[in-house]
Amino acid sequence: MNIFLDILLLLITIIYSYLESLVKFFLPQKRKSVAGEIVLITGAGHGIGRLTAYEFAKRKSRLILWDINKIKKEVGDVTIVVNNAGVVYPADFLSTKDEEITKTFEVNILGHFWIIKALLPSMIKRNYGHIVTVASVCGHGVIPYLIPYCSSKFAAVGFHRALTSELETLGKTGIKTSCLCPVFVNTGFTKNPSTRLWPVLDTDEVARSLIDGILTNKKMIFVPSYIGISLILEKFLPERALAALSRIQNIQFEAVVDHKTKMK
Repeated sequence: MNIFLDILLLLITIIYSYLESLVKFFLPQKRKSVAGEIVLITGAGHGIGRLTAYEFAKRKSRLILWDINKIKKEVGDVTIVVNNAGVVYPADFLSTKDEEITKTFEVNILGHFWIIKALLPSMIKRNYGHIVTVASVCGHGVIPYLIPYCSSKFAAVGFHRALTSELETLGKTGIKTSCLCPVFVNTGFTKNPSTRLWPVLDTDEVARSLIDGILTNKKMIFVPSYIGISLILEKFLPERALAALSRIQNIQFEAVVDHKTKMK
């Protein structure tokens, strides 16, 4: 009998969640204040990290732009951490150097583990904080000539989801989590990107979307927002249709192929 009650409760929860999402879509969401919060941002010297720092500064947050060994002594416990640092080496798999693969995983995912492991204890003690994982749409779908990058971003999305689940299981609901997943961003890391269906985003647009997601405690932040819907639809498409969609998309950027730089 308990299993039927559990299933009934699950159905009620699903219906309620959809109705709640529908209401939130039409009504403006309340934004929390980050004034006075101690915010650590990695990779803040350029691109998304730099503009995200500006957005927090405008909201009177206290910024750390970055030395993990001295943080707590100098400014106290970090309450918001934005793991933004990232690298990408566009190349076919066999042209990718071993050290580039290692660096990709060290920066794009292993750094998240070490930073959060250092900062999470104080958040858990206070049951308060916000952990932001900067990933990519490449953490949900794959693009040729970006195998290490896509793999590391899948790991980053998995880290976000697993950490979110664990914090909820521990009852630490005061610690919020968000994951940023944009399409191509004009940061200069990927040269001359272009697509037919996705825009190439400016960093200020992505930073604004990230800040808005943090202030509203949004779990998954897709930029542009319709990407989330398209990723769901793709799960129901047969393999041949996905291949046709990829051809229509016609994603291009400079990459090393056969040890030579080409547009791919």
